[in-house]
Amino acid sequence: MTPDQLREKIYAGIIGKAAGVRLGAPVEPTAWDHDRIRDTYGELTGYVRDYRNFAADDDTNGPFYFVRPLWDEGELTPESAGRNWLNYIADGHGMLWWGGFGISTEQTAYEHLQAGIVPPETGSIERNGIISAEQIGGQIFSDCWGWVNPGAPAKAAKMAKIAASVSHDGEALEGAAYVAAATAAAFDQADIHDVHNVARSYVNDGTAYARVLDAVTAWHKEHPDDWRSCFAMLERDFGYDKWTGVCHVIPNAGVVCLGLLYGQGDMPRTIEITTMCGWDTDCNAGNAGSIAGILQGIQKDWDKYRRPINDILITSAVTGAMNIVDMPSFARDLTVLALRQSGHSVPKNWNDLAYLRGIDFDFSLPGASHGIRAEGSHRLRTMPGLSANALSIQIDRWAGTDKGRVFWKPFYRESDFDDNRYRPMLSPVTASGQSVTLTLRGSQPIEGPRSIKFVPYIRRAMSGLEEELGIWAELPDDWQDINFTLPEGDEAIDEIGIKLCQQGDTRTLMYVELQRLRIEGTGHTIIDPAIEAEEWGSISRFTFNRGKWSLKDGCIIGETDSDADLWTGHHFATDQSVSAQITPISGSHHLVVARASGTSRYYAGGIVDGQAVIIAEDFGTTYLAKADFDAAPDASLTLSLSAIDDALSLSINGKTILNATDQRHQRGMAGLRIGAAGKMSCRRFEIMES
Repeated sequence: MTPDQLREKIYAGIIGKAAGVRLGAPVEPTAWDHDRIRDTYGELTGYVRDYRNFAADDDTNGPFYFVRPLWDEGELTPESAGRNWLNYIADGHGMLWWGGFGISTEQTAYEHLQAGIVPPETGSIERNGIISAEQIGGQIFSDCWGWVNPGAPAKAAKMAKIAASVSHDGEALEGAAYVAAATAAAFDQADIHDVHNVARSYVNDGTAYARVLDAVTAWHKEHPDDWRSCFAMLERDFGYDKWTGVCHVIPNAGVVCLGLLYGQGDMPRTIEITTMCGWDTDCNAGNAGSIAGILQGIQKDWDKYRRPINDILITSAVTGAMNIVDMPSFARDLTVLALRQSGHSVPKNWNDLAYLRGIDFDFSLPGASHGIRAEGSHRLRTMPGLSANALSIQIDRWAGTDKGRVFWKPFYRESDFDDNRYRPMLSPVTASGQSVTLTLRGSQPIEGPRSIKFVPYIRRAMSGLEEELGIWAELPDDWQDINFTLPEGDEAIDEIGIKLCQQGDTRTLMYVELQRLRIEGTGHTIIDPAIEAEEWGSISRFTFNRGKWSLKDGCIIGETDSDADLWTGHHFATDQSVSAQITPISGSHHLVVARASGTSRYYAGGIVDGQAVIIAEDFGTTYLAKADFDAAPDASLTLSLSAIDDALSLSINGKTILNATDQRHQRGMAGLRIGAAGKMSCRRFEIMES
């Protein structure tokens, strides 16, 4: 395949995964089972619940983040997989199901990692017992290893087992191998039976996993048109009464296989059947949907499942801007990894775009929307796929002063979501000072005059204030770059786009086409806590790890009995100066942070035990520079940590105190850190990128 063809297949798999998870999530156990789903909804032929936006789910968190060792360390080993968990997963919230130590397999593994235990022991049967080790997680997170090893099921299965061994063992590793191998095989096999047979060859004979796959295969051969009878066989011979724990892999392996074979390679039908079986509905439909999606490729009749997703995937790791995932861009980045894995050359600009401090949406994938929305009029809507390499926006018979807006959201508030079971933590993707390019044109009217005008605008996240950037103008006849700069302001921006307005009384039916949206360059962020809000257990615009973070009297208040971190900014920001006006209240470790890729890789500068320090954290603390510093108790301090190329500098109250050099961290977020038990307040926070 060409890189573009490969990207399209991966994109199809991501859509299938997301659609399956979204379809299955509302009918998860324990209240819902096969009979209740059938009696309530009959035959599923679409989503059973509408969401304004679908928030994070562990099934999509895992594949997005567990592939990160290939970016951060260049290879996947049990050790790099374990470090990846520690760096991106917040302690006790988001990302995983936090059901309790010894109950949640993933939480148990995470706490082992924190205690210094190294994979694969963290997931082993010897340490955790067979029931915990063989739950479903080894299977549900393994799609990504097929995505980055297209047509290479052996390599996909091997990597999936390595990654799954952080938390699982035994039959669960067979599940990891099956899902990854099936995903990889779907790129170049002829039909779903071939995909299944290839994947089955990577499951060890004599295992329970092999037995359940073979039982479903045999039943399907005898009863190819009756999936419910196949599920009745699974309930009888492989049900939860025989495989205990919270959610064992074996019953659900049978459902994934059932969904694939009876779905006959059609992605929508596959996720419908898989969900109607019950048991772990979002996990199983997500796995089966990804495999069938890759095999089938994007189809027009996916729209009922695809359009509500709108190319947006929300995740819930500690990297807040990275948690707002654009699915076509994610597919491109996975394609970069896939080409690297296979030794093929990567398009140069794709390497660059994988680390872009911003976005670049080109609408080259079939039907891609990149999350663009149309609101303000029921006769204004986006029409993905209507034109090649462009997004069409339909203006349907506007008259008088009809108006609306077309925009992309670089930031979301908690109130934007109906569901937040896995509590995403979000930071804005963009910042003041970045440059925006919209490439657009207006079509010739289908009906009426060409009387629509437009103006670029942004909206502020807290107040809802819309700021028009420029003057109202006629839509260009041919492709034209519309350029503007994101304006300064204390509020985050949560809409970037154009307003449209009819200028006459005669009805107009026409289209606006958007060919490209690019936002790039360095940004400037000012945070005034007085206008922020407490959301998702923390502060708007920030993600956190441990401690309690709240707002009081116009300040951020952080307190902890161990250590605690608060972050914002972009995960690919490079040169930056981070400043915070803080007041130490108790304790002895008060710092600002720069270039943080997560909980365990960052630079920090501030006061530790009566000394000014610059620290490099990389799964261990290195003091790069120290000096005595006498601060009066409860005195307000302005801490500024600068990271420019490999030069680090700490200033306190405007005076440079320390300098150091280090090369290990090149990009990342900014934030606040309390390094030991203590408390502090922050009245103002600023990031100046350069």
